[in-house]
Amino acid sequence: MLAVVRKQLRNHPALIPLFIFIGGGATMSMMYLARLGLRNPDVCWDRKNNPEPWNKLGPTDQYKFFSVNMDYSKLKKDRPDF
Repeated sequence: MLAVVRKQLRNHPALIPLFIFIGGGATMSMMYLARLGLRNPDVCWDRKNNPEPWNKLGPTDQYKFFSVNMDYSKLKKDRPDF
């Protein structure tokens, strides 16, 4: 399989950027999915030891990937303790 791809790339060098961008896009999408699965407070991998991981977040924790006009370090706690 790789020998066929290598032969096609030698015969058609214009395909090299296509392979680079497709590979980069696939890598970035897999990294984003891994981040969602490992860092998101809505995902719970261990139900016995930590059944509700979202309750351990502090009011100054930023769990969103990107926030436009929000400074999480200045927030105060406005929710009850459970």
